[in-house]
Amino acid sequence: MTAVFRPLALLLAALLPCLAGHGAAAAYDIQPEVRRHVLDNGLTLLMVERHQAPVISSVITYRVGSADEPSGATGIAHLFEHMAFKGTRRIGVTDARAEAPLLDEIDRLVLERAAAAPAPDPEALAALDGRIATLSERARTLVVPNQFGDLYLRQGATGLNASTGADVTTYYVSFPANRLPFWAAIEADRMANPVLREFYAERDVVLEERRMRVDDNPGGRLYEALLASAFVAHPYGNPTIGWPSDLDHLTRPQAAAFFARYYVPANTVIALVGDFDPDEAIRLVERSFGRLPRRGAPPAPHTVEPDVDGERRVTVRHDANPQLSMAFHRPAVTDPDDVVFDVIQIILSDGPSSRLHRRLVLDARIATGVTTGGGVPGYRAPNLFVLNATPRHPHTTAEVEAALQEELERLKTEPVTARELTMAQNQAEAALIRRLGNNAGMAQSLAYSEAVAGDWRLLFTMQQRIAAVTPDDVMRVARGCFDPNRRIVAELVPTHPDAPAGEGDR
Repeated sequence: MTAVFRPLALLLAALLPCLAGHGAAAAYDIQPEVRRHVLDNGLTLLMVERHQAPVISSVITYRVGSADEPSGATGIAHLFEHMAFKGTRRIGVTDARAEAPLLDEIDRLVLERAAAAPAPDPEALAALDGRIATLSERARTLVVPNQFGDLYLRQGATGLNASTGADVTTYYVSFPANRLPFWAAIEADRMANPVLREFYAERDVVLEERRMRVDDNPGGRLYEALLASAFVAHPYGNPTIGWPSDLDHLTRPQAAAFFARYYVPANTVIALVGDFDPDEAIRLVERSFGRLPRRGAPPAPHTVEPDVDGERRVTVRHDANPQLSMAFHRPAVTDPDDVVFDVIQIILSDGPSSRLHRRLVLDARIATGVTTGGGVPGYRAPNLFVLNATPRHPHTTAEVEAALQEELERLKTEPVTARELTMAQNQAEAALIRRLGNNAGMAQSLAYSEAVAGDWRLLFTMQQRIAAVTPDDVMRVARGCFDPNRRIVAELVPTHPDAPAGEGDR
């Protein structure tokens, strides 16, 4: 099924600071002509023509992230993202027939070793480890390293990458316009026939990545502690990279089952933006991706986070300078008030003239930096509005926390000025214009809105809704959200509190 949506004839308004003080910002008409086509197997294709340069950007987004992982298998969505670059039955291997039984036997031995672990026999485990290592080395001799990326590179592609979050897993690449048939063939093959080769070696890579980004990183540990404290029921409380004990026990059969459940056409959104003929693109996608069997999309997580019934506090000790994170629960992206939080975030911390930067960093000089943000860790379900600050030595996290809460209380009782509101609306619109100004940004934004909110048009209606936010909206949302009795506070405390502060904190 194919549909074409054309932009409304909106009157363009100048995006200038001088508009401040003259009411709500006017909205630009920045919505392109988007063509939407749904294959019989349920895959959604979004297309935008841009013929300024002979280049196409592709984004393939799957509605699966860490929030969809089964209990005991945290980190599997991110690990599978790594595995998706290992190739297929035709790519990344010299002899797929010889490789397959080796990988199956490695799986069998890994499972046998796991079953023996509760009452280990050191000699038996050592023998199993030796057999696993021997088979892994034999399988490795059949691997063509990085062939997937090399094939793209030879075609002139750039930006080949991927990302995993709480809500979605996304694959990116841009390529010359005349390589569209190559893209369709290689990506359909990756979706239909992935081979999870070198799985256990890559699992060790992810474990090391976790040690670097979380275990040995004060900011990573603080963020992980904040999420775990904020979500006691919903899987948003699990780290996207996974808990160490889960990662250590993930198996290739688990990853294969995860792929079969979530990497289905009905759970997939493809966005193409650039120099191509949409009719030709539809024919290519129908011939390649259309061959994939139709299977129903898996249900979203049904767990609902219970209301916070009191303040929650958690302390993380690390050999680092103090840090503070404060969070409040907020609604999902489809809630009408979602855009009000965007405006609040800009007013509080976006730029040197923002309220928190002026008060904590410039005037009182009690912090070296302050940031805020919503959609933590995702947008698909009710999530968090988070404030982060680093105290300036010798000031404390308690001083910073009090100042942050005072500014939140001010939002509840004192209407934001017309100038502040208009500038925030203009900044939000300018950010959207910048994001949509290149093919890759447009493709990412369209695919994300379709996958997470169920409708790519939310990307553009959001722009109009932000322009309609009023001071009363800001006060109403602040009163409903920023209750100090329902906040979550995570504090990073130095392991050696008497140690000299870093140079940047003096």
